[in-house]
Amino acid sequence: MTPRADATRNRARVLDSAHAVFAEHGLGASTEQIARHAGVGVGTVFRHFPTKEALLSAVLAARLDALADEAETLAAQGESGDGLYRLMRSAVAASSLKTAFAEALQRAGVDVSDAVAPARGRLTNTVGTLLDQAQRAGTARTDIEVRQVFALLVAATHAVTYLDDDPLRERTLDLILSALRP
Repeated sequence: MTPRADATRNRARVLDSAHAVFAEHGLGASTEQIARHAGVGVGTVFRHFPTKEALLSAVLAARLDALADEAETLAAQGESGDGLYRLMRSAVAASSLKTAFAEALQRAGVDVSDAVAPARGRLTNTVGTLLDQAQRAGTARTDIEVRQVFALLVAATHAVTYLDDDPLRERTLDLILSALRP
C-alpha cells in the first residue's frame, strides 16, 4: 500500500471510529479512545485533525455527506414518491448525534459552513429531486418548496431529540411529515 493510500485509509478509519466512539461515549470522548478504536496512534489522529473541533467538524461533514449519498440513492430508485419521506425518517433517526456535534461546534465558536458546503449543496439538489418526484406521484403538496422541506426536517430533528418516549417521537414525526402531504 502506498503511503498516500495508507494515509487515506487511516483518515477514514479515524473518522469512522470518531463517529462510533462519540456515539457510544458522548462528545467528551478522548482522542486516545478514538485512536485506540481506529487502531492508530494519537499522532495519526492529530496529523489528520489538529484539534478536536476539526475532528468533530469532519465527522459532521462526513455524516451529512452520507445523508446526501442516501438521498441520491433514493432519488435514483425512481418515481414512487416515498423517497422524500424515507430520507426524512432516516435523517431524523440519525439526528441526535449530528445535533450534538453541531451544538458542540457552535458552542466552541467553530464555523462548519465551509466543511459541510459540498454535502449541503448535493443534499439540497437531491431533496429537490425527491420533492419533485413526490409531487408528481401525488404524495406531496405542490405548494411546498425545498426550503420548507428543510425547515420541517430541522423541526423534526429538534423535536424528536427532546422526546424520550419512542411512540411519542414517532407520532410527532408523523405530524410533522403530514405537513408535506396533500
